[in-house]
Amino acid sequence: MASEGKGVLLKADPIANTFRDEIKSALSSSPRPPKLVGILATNSAPSKFYSEFTKKQCDALGVEFVLRKVGAAADESLAPGEGVEEAIIESNEDETVDGIMVYYPIFGVQQDHYLQQIVSPFKDVEGLHFKFHYNLYHNIRFLDPKTLTSSLPATSDVPAAVNDEPPPGYVKSILPCTPLAIVKCLEYIGVYNRILPYGDRAYGKTITVINRSEVVGRPLAALLANDGARVFSVDIDSIQEYTKRPRQSAEERKYHPRHVVHPTALSLQECLALSDVVVSAVPSAEYKVKTAWLKDGCVCLNVAADKNFEADVREKASVYMPTIGKVTIMMLLRNL
Repeated sequence: MASEGKGVLLKADPIANTFRDEIKSALSSSPRPPKLVGILATNSAPSKFYSEFTKKQCDALGVEFVLRKVGAAADESLAPGEGVEEAIIESNEDETVDGIMVYYPIFGVQQDHYLQQIVSPFKDVEGLHFKFHYNLYHNIRFLDPKTLTSSLPATSDVPAAVNDEPPPGYVKSILPCTPLAIVKCLEYIGVYNRILPYGDRAYGKTITVINRSEVVGRPLAALLANDGARVFSVDIDSIQEYTKRPRQSAEERKYHPRHVVHPTALSLQECLALSDVVVSAVPSAEYKVKTAWLKDGCVCLNVAADKNFEADVREKASVYMPTIGKVTIMMLLRNL
């Protein structure tokens, strides 16, 4: 616990441990340890650290982890990303491989997105395939596994989600690991109200997400809005509001089945002053969220490799999580 006058500094361990126990229980009834292949194609220090961290967590749980180094990761004379597509295809075709993860970024947003679509949706543990992204943005929580072989997105035939358990013949649609880890952290902290109906338990909360990348920021904003929150999505050149709440008059009120994106005239300072939760994932050591702009008693989560909050963040925040990496790995291993 924190000292008087300061918020709680919450580590990821107790949250990760909850899911670690769940994974251990599932593995105990498995006929063989699942096999996860990690593909490292650059000499990026954060990617190398993440691969080592993945191996450590897999070893501790009894998951077989194989790290395939290609490109600059295998030989400094090779270009970053060289051979990565071939490594993905080989892992797709290897029947002994249950899951594939690739350590991004490699080439840049567009080409990395292309690589994400090459990973078989049956082996995508990161939730980055377009099938899963489509479901996330359309608030489709379950899928029929047979539809993964189709190039078409899900239809309206998918049953509505009334709780966290998929109906017979369906499975949960995979969600991106980091956004899902953030949601699990917010559930643990109590931001989500369990009294409210499933799918609307973030209702009444205003959340600012700083970063609108396709890997973390945008899917996170969509997840939170689909769970009922009012979300401000902040990027370099714009701020958007994500919500499934109606904007019409009381006579025209119509709740959307999924989030809708609107422009907003609010500044970052104004968004932060309204926000019960602030999540920052800006990949820059220089970027800092100003403590003075935070709402008293808010919850702050740092998702960046570099700390995005000022040192005195707990003077305003009731709870501050400086890292969520251990929870993210647990989300990935649950998807095996």
